[in-house]
Amino acid sequence: MGFETCGPNEVMVVSGCCHGQSVFIPGGRCFVWPGIQRLQRLSLNTMTLVIESPQVYTKLGVAIAITGIAQVKVQGSNQEMLQSACELFLGKSVREICTVAQETLEGHQRAIMGNMTVEEIYRDRKKFSKAVFEVASSDLVNMGICVVSYTLKDIRDEEGYLRALGMARTAQVKRDARIGEAEAQRDSGIKEAYAEQKRMESRYANDIEIAKSQRDFQLKKAYYDLEVQTKKAQADLAYSLQAAKTKQRIREEQMQVTVVERAQQIMVQDQEITRRERELEAQVRKPAEAEKYRMEKIAEANRMRIVMEAEAEAESVRMKGEAEAFAIEAKARAEAEQMAKKADAWKDYQDAAMVDMVLETLPKVAAEISAPLTKCRKVTMVSSGKGDVGALKLTNEVMNIMEKLPMVVENLTGINISRSMKLTHRKA
Repeated sequence: MGFETCGPNEVMVVSGCCHGQSVFIPGGRCFVWPGIQRLQRLSLNTMTLVIESPQVYTKLGVAIAITGIAQVKVQGSNQEMLQSACELFLGKSVREICTVAQETLEGHQRAIMGNMTVEEIYRDRKKFSKAVFEVASSDLVNMGICVVSYTLKDIRDEEGYLRALGMARTAQVKRDARIGEAEAQRDSGIKEAYAEQKRMESRYANDIEIAKSQRDFQLKKAYYDLEVQTKKAQADLAYSLQAAKTKQRIREEQMQVTVVERAQQIMVQDQEITRRERELEAQVRKPAEAEKYRMEKIAEANRMRIVMEAEAEAESVRMKGEAEAFAIEAKARAEAEQMAKKADAWKDYQDAAMVDMVLETLPKVAAEISAPLTKCRKVTMVSSGKGDVGALKLTNEVMNIMEKLPMVVENLTGINISRSMKLTHRKA
């Protein structure tokens, strides 16, 4: 003995001892005595059936073939239908149950096809499916089988009747479509023309209103522009006049500033001229006069010394004669004249003093130029074989710089040192 269970998709049928009639248990459990009670099962799953009806003559004698799809199952919720199904199918396989249901559905499908025309089946498939479903359901319900659904899958024939029917219908539909299209185009053209007329009337009316608005706008704009241009011209003239006055006032102030600056420059130049004259007086003229005085005194002293020496020598050496005395006197006179000319040369103190100052400064300049060379620890010279090398190259560099100093002095002061030295030498 033991407990037996089943799912909701099958039913258990228990018969035997303790049961006056069979017990149906759709989805549940029960206690079964082995040996004295018998347990059988019946599937409640949905079964899909393909119903083929080839070469069936319809109401008007046209042979067609139809394929339908049906979904059937054993009804488990109704006790009477379940009992009927168990009486008929208990102990049979699912395939055998499907065969019975399929044969029954095919017979009803062929019967419905014989009572309808091809056009009715082709045009109203829903009606055909409903008729088969109702007739088959009323018949299969007595077997405990419920028809869940029935659908017409395919209609075909071997004589081309359906194709011809479709062609005729297609031609008719195309004809109606062309007629409808032509009528639609005609109505559309009429409505488009009417709409275009209304649109053009509205457009012209709108353009007239726009032109009027533009005219009013242009008139008002011209009036406003005239006022704006007038005010702007007045403002521009006032601005130009004020700008001219301001520029004139600025120009006058700039002229006053320029006059003051030039007066200050003239004053500074006068002071500089006075300072230079004083500097020249102190550095050149006074030393030149002192040197002239010193040279005159030296020349006079030399002359007196020579005269005294000549007199002394004439006294001591009377034997040499008047010729030697005259020679000594002539020599003294030449030396005196030379010293007098040198003193007169200092009268031209401007160029001469400048030349003298430059000549005194040249050694200092040469020393400053060569000073960086004295601080070099090592000098590396590269020769191409065409110029000087060694110390001669360095001294020549310094002398070249010294040779350019007269040109620099001439550019700065306007005095040609070489020409001044030649003139001084000629005067001497």
